[in-house]
Amino acid sequence: MRTSLLLLLCVASVSLTAQDNRKWKPLFNGRNLKGWSVKITGHELNDNFGQTFRVSDGKLVVSYDAYKSFDNRFGHLFYKKPYSHYLLAVEYRFTGTQAPGGPAWAYKNSGVMLHCQSPASMKKEQDFPVSLEDQFLEGDSTGLRPTCNLCTPGTDVLINGSKPAEHCIKSTSPTFRNGEWVRAEVLVLGDSVLKHIVNGDTVLVYQRPVIGGGVVNNYDPSVKVDGQPLTSGYIALQAESHPVEFRKVEIIDLSKKYRKRKNQ
Repeated sequence: MRTSLLLLLCVASVSLTAQDNRKWKPLFNGRNLKGWSVKITGHELNDNFGQTFRVSDGKLVVSYDAYKSFDNRFGHLFYKKPYSHYLLAVEYRFTGTQAPGGPAWAYKNSGVMLHCQSPASMKKEQDFPVSLEDQFLEGDSTGLRPTCNLCTPGTDVLINGSKPAEHCIKSTSPTFRNGEWVRAEVLVLGDSVLKHIVNGDTVLVYQRPVIGGGVVNNYDPSVKVDGQPLTSGYIALQAESHPVEFRKVEIIDLSKKYRKRKNQ
């Protein structure tokens, strides 16, 4: 009953907010990386190695033209403040060719990380933040490769009341190809319900995120406290060895509206 109620709130929140574009707040200003922090594996906080993250022609760009080899330099660009209840939209497309030495699984692979630990709490050699990943993928000329899947670096979730065994769970989205722009939205309601949306269609819903599981290396054990509910956290864009562009990163903060509704 509780899950059904939360899913109804989910739908209601989207219908109330997505239609009012005046309430969208841009997190990326189209000019520079003001308000964002860089963390790349093997480098100190805000060492933007090779200008991996940059702004070009009004877009936030992930580029590897300064890399001789990727060398597992997984990068994350963190927005300056955490959120708990919100609707986030990211418009992205894949470009160019993968960096030399990039892992095969990272081909045309990026994402936005949700409920992240803070960038300052990441160790120098840590590869991924403890977080929930809305994973962006693109397909080639043939085959199926859905986008807006869920990956769980250092986290666990419930889907239909059960904890999935897989690290990455496929969505029901179509496959996008040829550098097509995709609008990925995600509705986040604290540690109750999260909902992935692609070009207006819901493709994945999950509940009760907590810290736990693996697929994170070289982390601080005091940060990864397994079993702790993920009620809020930072938002981060990912760099996993394939060039990608973001033309919009915008948010509707639902925390005040959700508190009012909860207290009614």
